Amino acid sequence: MSVDRSRRIYLSPPHMGGSEQKFVKQAFESNFIAPLGPQVNGFEEDFSKISGYAHCAALTSGTAAMHLALRILGVGKGDVVIASDLTFIGSVSPVTFLDAEPVFIDADRKSWNMDPDLLAEAVESCIAEGRKPKAVIPTDLYGQCADYDRILEVLEPHSIPLVIDAAESVGSTYKDRFAGKGAFAAVYSFNGNKIITSSGGGMLASDDEEVISKARWLSQQAREPKPYYEHNEIGYNYRMSNVVAAIGRGQLEVLEDRVHRKREIFDYYEAKLGNVSGLSFMPEADYGKCNRWLTVMQINSEAFGATPEQIRLALEEENIESRPVWNPMHRQPVFSNCRVFGGGVGEDLFEHGLCLPSGTALTEEDLDHIVSTILNCGK
Repeated sequence: MSVDRSRRIYLSPPHMGGSEQKFVKQAFESNFIAPLGPQVNGFEEDFSKISGYAHCAALTSGTAAMHLALRILGVGKGDVVIASDLTFIGSVSPVTFLDAEPVFIDADRKSWNMDPDLLAEAVESCIAEGRKPKAVIPTDLYGQCADYDRILEVLEPHSIPLVIDAAESVGSTYKDRFAGKGAFAAVYSFNGNKIITSSGGGMLASDDEEVISKARWLSQQAREPKPYYEHNEIGYNYRMSNVVAAIGRGQLEVLEDRVHRKREIFDYYEAKLGNVSGLSFMPEADYGKCNRWLTVMQINSEAFGATPEQIRLALEEENIESRPVWNPMHRQPVFSNCRVFGGGVGEDLFEHGLCLPSGTALTEEDLDHIVSTILNCGK
């Protein structure tokens, strides 16, 4: 097989569907190029229909959406916010923007997401200290929903709000509900590497109209409704631009196709590598359907004959991008003083995990090349 090594195979690059240009053309023709405009309104309405959430605010990033959700909940200095340990820092950094303290919860083996039993332990511990958590943020890891209902069983007796980080799970389902549905609010991302992208941007969704109205106001510098500029609160420049929203609207039209293709890619890797000694893949929890944003492989180095890092470097030699699993938050120097409940599962997944190229435009030739490169690393 002849392989063009000059063409880089990326981990999860954008994949345009074609209709994005139609919406962008409308944005240019209307001359709404700056933030706000008909495409932003349209993107919010389109996402509301798909997600089942009554109200949505299109913002500059998922991190901005999380910041606004926590700000609206009144999170402040000295408060405790519980979050997933195995996640990307953008899920957690907004807690620190508000001078609050993150407390981390390890993953379970079933889903690689927040362990509800450890969450219950953490909630009871914080309440015993007189510091009832102001919010809980589970991350839907690599497109797989956390066990929302079990988490809500822990939180509802204490009236603790749930804010779901669904940045990686757009298009996934939990018990036939759209990823993130059922929380006080959910946060989504359309970054360039996500299953669909607007080049950047995020969405805050809620069934509470007041929450989204306040998020929109705060995202536009919290300007008072007067003919001149007056501000009683500090706000942010977090509103999505009309052009970015136009791209997002086109991408939403191909979301179902992208989920289907991501799952096909996962199935291909699993069929070719899943029976190889020392190799296994992220499980799918029985309560939902994972969008398989990234295919994640676990490597038993002794059984396979190579470490995750050796495989990563071998793929890099072939101009193929791969990446370790998220390094848990409690291992990050910036969070070295934060509490963690558990930690061993996330550490193990990080030590043995590798994210494989999962772009929806990958060809069978590309996949064969990736698979053969991995197999050549083994015994």
